[in-house]
Amino acid sequence: MIIAIGCDHAGYPLKEAVKEKLIAEGHEVLDVGTNSTESVDYPIYGKAVGEAVASGKAERGVAICGSGIGISIACNKVKGIRCALCTSVEMAEMCRRHNNANVIAMGARMISQELAFEMIDTWMKTEFEGGKHLRRINMLEEI
Repeated sequence: MIIAIGCDHAGYPLKEAVKEKLIAEGHEVLDVGTNSTESVDYPIYGKAVGEAVASGKAERGVAICGSGIGISIACNKVKGIRCALCTSVEMAEMCRRHNNANVIAMGARMISQELAFEMIDTWMKTEFEGGKHLRRINMLEEI
């Protein structure tokens, strides 16, 4: 699977760890930056992740900033993106199962690397349930 990944300066160390993990698991990673801990603006990278997924260059995306909040908002500004900010494995599962989230966001200052890896594992393997949830996804797309 091709995964777009992006972050701001606060998310850079976690982004690099997640990127290594995904590559080791056989995924192709499209890294849209940033590439250091030098201060940058998260909307640039949230938009880049969202656009990579929405355009089909990537099948899913991972977005990371300090809290996960700002970058998730930026991702969700891109038409066709359903980015879910997750802070638990359960949230990572449900955002796929019920919301068919195509981008997961996380806060590098809020969670451990271990939890981030567990959330990514769950998010990657969980399938969308469809059914009544598809109707709701379609409603979201109309907004």
